[in-house]
Amino acid sequence: MAAGKSMKDLQEEVDLYISQFKEGYFSPLAMLARMTEELGELAREVNHHYGEKPKKSTETEKAIEEELGDLLFVLICFANSLQIDLQEAHDLVMNKFNTRDKNRWTRIEQE
Repeated sequence: MAAGKSMKDLQEEVDLYISQFKEGYFSPLAMLARMTEELGELAREVNHHYGEKPKKSTETEKAIEEELGDLLFVLICFANSLQIDLQEAHDLVMNKFNTRDKNRWTRIEQE
């Protein structure tokens, strides 16, 4: 995996991968179900690593990084299927945080 990929690069890479299959992208509801499934798998891993529920001896070891990657892949698929530019979506959210929520949190003092 090359370092320095932009969000556009990631979206194009996923689209290139998905476009090789006749089935294409899943429907929005199926995509949301997949995203929920992946989020549950991530939650399980976080709980095993940081929570009070250790893994069973029969469970395979999965990394939080892998689960985040799975979630990111499905999120990109979801955005692509709806023709949403995730860079633009990110910029909208950051603008909201930098305007509406600019005084919401306690800033670290500059020395």
